[in-house]
Amino acid sequence: MQPKKNIKLLPLAAILLAIAIIAGCGTANNASPNSSPSSAEGSSASPEASKSADGVQVNVEASQIGPILIAKEKGFFEEEFAKYGATVSYQTLQSSSQFLEAIASNRLDFARIGYVGAITGQAANVDFKLLSEGSDGAGDGILVQKDSPVKSVKDLKGKKVAVAKGSSSWGLLLRALAKEGMTTSDIELINLLPDEAQGAFQSGQVDAWGVWEPHRTNQVNTNGATIIADSKIIDAYTPGYNIARTKFTEEHPDLVIAYLTAYEKALQWEKEHFDEAISLLATIKKLDEETVRISLKNNVDLNNPVSDKATESQQVTADILLELGEIKEKLDVSKVVDNSFINKALGK
Repeated sequence: MQPKKNIKLLPLAAILLAIAIIAGCGTANNASPNSSPSSAEGSSASPEASKSADGVQVNVEASQIGPILIAKEKGFFEEEFAKYGATVSYQTLQSSSQFLEAIASNRLDFARIGYVGAITGQAANVDFKLLSEGSDGAGDGILVQKDSPVKSVKDLKGKKVAVAKGSSSWGLLLRALAKEGMTTSDIELINLLPDEAQGAFQSGQVDAWGVWEPHRTNQVNTNGATIIADSKIIDAYTPGYNIARTKFTEEHPDLVIAYLTAYEKALQWEKEHFDEAISLLATIKKLDEETVRISLKNNVDLNNPVSDKATESQQVTADILLELGEIKEKLDVSKVVDNSFINKALGK
């Protein structure tokens, strides 16, 4: 779909409001619609009873290149959840806002989300926990065409920049601008998801595009696009996170550990069979293998406890969003961190 030139920008406030409304409705339910009554009752009866998850369907967002997609294809999630009598259902969603809406409405239990999505979700009162650092987050980039006169972030002044508002790439853009003493008022920001932004970028309707992997590498390899900013260039640690719906973590703690165990198994398989992993992921995503190879190297997959470094960087971004008026209240980002599950999954 080719977007028209008079694209309207949807304010983040509208996105947050929609998520907050859904979150408010979702929290009115005492149990996930996919959880059986017996499993919910068992979780409150005794620690031993909580280990039984017979009939529970676990909802996982599994479209992203890396351990989640590998775990899906290799059957690792099914294997780990089956130990507790649970099954798994997979969803394919495009953006952090969609992940958050699904979590808020009890339609999604697990996802890997960008750091900005975690902040905006917390600001919208979506009830979730950060379980682990799922990637180093270095896969976001701000791209320009190979023959573009824009050579640096400073050159973006007055230019049209496409980005999915609320995404990790949007966060990269904000931090890159801030480092140059600029804000979004210095550019014309066009809010587009990758499917629409690609056409706008390639047709010259926008001057730059903030996007994540594998779109970033695909544009560089296929069309010769140039990266003018990424987290390494601006010296910011911006990891992606494995997250879970809070109520699910309370009702089914064993399944949270099972999710992280499956993710870890897939991560280790990816490391030990890197070429095979590239071939598998390239086939699934219909991408060339070199694009997948570079994507995985740019955005390194992890499964570590959430570090102080990550939390400190997360707080910097949250404070920038507050200063810009994108969120309305100051957040303590550490409040959504829960390392207890990953420590158990890794045997720490």
